[in-house]
Amino acid sequence: MSDASSLAPQTLRRSWIALAGLSAVFLFEMLDNSILTVALPTIGRDLGTTTVGLQWVTGAYTVVFGGLMLAFGAFSDRYGRRRIMLIGLVLLGLASLATGFVTTTDQLIAVRAVMGVAAAMTTPGSMALAFRLFSEDGLRVRAINLISTVGLVGLAVGPTAGGFVLSIAPWQVLLLVNVPIAALAWIGIRTGVAADTPEDLHRDPLDIAGGLLGTATIVLALVAPTLFVEEGVGSWMPWAASVAALAAAALFVLRERTARHPLLELRLLAHPLVSSGLAFKAAAGMAIAGLGYLVTLQLQLDWGWPPALASLGMLPQVIVLIAGGAAIRPLMERFGLERLAWMSSLAVVAGLAVYALLGSLGYVWVAVALVLVSAGLRVVGVVAGTNVLRGLPEDRTTIGAALVDTASEVTTGVGLALAGTILAAFFSGSITATPWTSAQTGEFRTAVEVGAFALTIVSAALVAYGIVRTRRTRRTPSLAPESPVLTAQSPSAP
Repeated sequence: MSDASSLAPQTLRRSWIALAGLSAVFLFEMLDNSILTVALPTIGRDLGTTTVGLQWVTGAYTVVFGGLMLAFGAFSDRYGRRRIMLIGLVLLGLASLATGFVTTTDQLIAVRAVMGVAAAMTTPGSMALAFRLFSEDGLRVRAINLISTVGLVGLAVGPTAGGFVLSIAPWQVLLLVNVPIAALAWIGIRTGVAADTPEDLHRDPLDIAGGLLGTATIVLALVAPTLFVEEGVGSWMPWAASVAALAAAALFVLRERTARHPLLELRLLAHPLVSSGLAFKAAAGMAIAGLGYLVTLQLQLDWGWPPALASLGMLPQVIVLIAGGAAIRPLMERFGLERLAWMSSLAVVAGLAVYALLGSLGYVWVAVALVLVSAGLRVVGVVAGTNVLRGLPEDRTTIGAALVDTASEVTTGVGLALAGTILAAFFSGSITATPWTSAQTGEFRTAVEVGAFALTIVSAALVAYGIVRTRRTRRTPSLAPESPVLTAQSPSAP
């Protein structure tokens, strides 16, 4: 065992300062958009914002965040994960403070874009540093599970807390809350995480061309779904963005295959742990986004539930996402990381199938679908990400974490676009202009059924690919040195 492994902490308690800082980073990522969503109508009235403007208040953050993750992941692996994360947290605090001086929509969009840059600098590093903090896989899973739980609590309570704050304070307060979160994260990471050592990094020149092509690919892939929903399938704009995304992706692959020092070594993606983990993570991200979109519209527009009741209707998902973390450790010890990854991914597909087949028959089946998908997502979010990092060399962990986040971010956009485009294709007239005619009600229900089946098929294809890759895991050595493989026959230590 290496010196680094022998010096690694043997319990979570010994690293509580570092884990508190890393948890605060993930809390920001989960809380930010969820707490802002409830304020969009207020922001629109206050700033005189158009519908497109409001779309970009959230979209600017997502596009910049998703587009820059790979580039900053590669940069961090070369120049220091801890250093880049600390700089990003300072940038986050400053951008959040700037919210107090915003007077126009364009200014708010600019602030949100800067916050997206900060998120790209910090979020992948939270998983990478948590993984590298420990040398034993059981502790790694527990640490990532702890960080995920903190973030999911923020995701769950964000809208409720945001609504309460808006009743007593201006909307800017919702973004100013990032300032103390960034400060807590900075202190925890600066104090609890050791500085990167030269042997933990690599000094290959940064692939600027690859970074630009990779960023363009992801940005276009995230913008294209939004254009399909906004402009419709009859417009040339979303199709042009889609073609441009495919062209940028092809050029990116060509560049990475021929570059002497590529941004992303494509051979790393060929490792079964990496490719299967990314496939499982992508399937879960697509499922939760598409299902949440369809269920929200179904409850409020088709079944006529008021917003408060509809929010209660999503409660099974919230409960499972928060409480489900307690089941991960015993499941991991029973089945092992590889088996647990594909089993939980099958739960995601099963939930989508239940909704597609039975969701129109009553809320009970909707609740069953929400529970299955969120339970699968809760486990996949921890074990699939861990498996990706286990399959990589130690000096590539941040780019690996960026890959995990990018896979989830892009497929989330694809899931929303797939559901939204099918709905737009089937439904005639304005979907928000209620009451509907009987014909429109039939169109909506058909669209929901077709959309749910489409999500099921695509997610099932990703999971099937992941399972095939998983079967090769035991025949393929890990690219990461001294990365013990956790199986059902060799459970983790407590």
